[in-house]
Amino acid sequence: MGYSGGEIIPYGGQNAMDMVHQCTGRKRALLIGINYIGQSHPLKGCINDAYRMRDLLTSLYNFHDNDMVILTDDSPDPRAQPTRANLIRAMHWLVANAQPTDSYFFHYSGHGTQTVDVSGDEIDGYDETILPVDFRTAGMILDDEMNAIMVRLLPLGCRLTAVFDSCHSGTALDLPFVYDYRGRLEKHPIVDATRDALGRVQTNYMAGDYYMAGRSVLESLRTVVRGPAIRRRQLRSRSTLGDVVMFSGCADDESSADSYDYALGNTGAMSNALVMVLRNNPNQSYAQILRSVRDILRGRYNQRPQLSTGRYMDMNRMFIL
Repeated sequence: MGYSGGEIIPYGGQNAMDMVHQCTGRKRALLIGINYIGQSHPLKGCINDAYRMRDLLTSLYNFHDNDMVILTDDSPDPRAQPTRANLIRAMHWLVANAQPTDSYFFHYSGHGTQTVDVSGDEIDGYDETILPVDFRTAGMILDDEMNAIMVRLLPLGCRLTAVFDSCHSGTALDLPFVYDYRGRLEKHPIVDATRDALGRVQTNYMAGDYYMAGRSVLESLRTVVRGPAIRRRQLRSRSTLGDVVMFSGCADDESSADSYDYALGNTGAMSNALVMVLRNNPNQSYAQILRSVRDILRGRYNQRPQLSTGRYMDMNRMFIL
């Protein structure tokens, strides 16, 4: 199989090498920051995150304002409000008519949560979601939906780089390959999911919520019994042709924090760390970026940023947009 932009190696082998192309085609970016202004659980730094990410993309990576959509809930324009309908519409815009060598960038800073998986495709039994500004009336957006819109139909040689700075965002795009800070594949997703479920057993029991503790016991048993078959289906159904890479603020069972910088004001902790790392040295590998972001957050926040892809890729290659 040949391709003018670089060598093609099928995903799935430990010795597979990344296809290298220079992202010489069209560039687009979708940047979302939701502070939930006037709502019961507001955030402070998400809008700032969106505009800081715009400045990073335009100053270092040759993105242009007229190829960006920015949705924030301080906008007076109803079309720029991060409602569910506007988010879905903008996601479709981002990847419309995707071509090889195109490079797309997606950034979301806002609330995230989990909901019970009804499709049976999650090892831990939960879908990850993001919360539009009108989620109470219009509903959340599931990881399944975002995968279907922005990931599944990308052609070979097309690149999507996504950043989720939200709670429970580890697998927000349902990408099947997760890496550690050395760039090595995490090989034990079933063990990890079982550990997380058992952790919820302890948390709920200590809080006196015996009903939820019992449910967590059942979840851990379900993971052990059904996990291997679900994992095999994930590798078949979720592997991508396009180069899809995602940095997320935390693991699926963790929360992502707001932070405050005296020079910059309120920000998301992970978004702030990522911008700092890339401005300090744009020429790093994906694994180096993950390691540097984790180093900044370690000891200050109880979150472990994650790195995942849609097919097996060499995360020790240089970061490109």
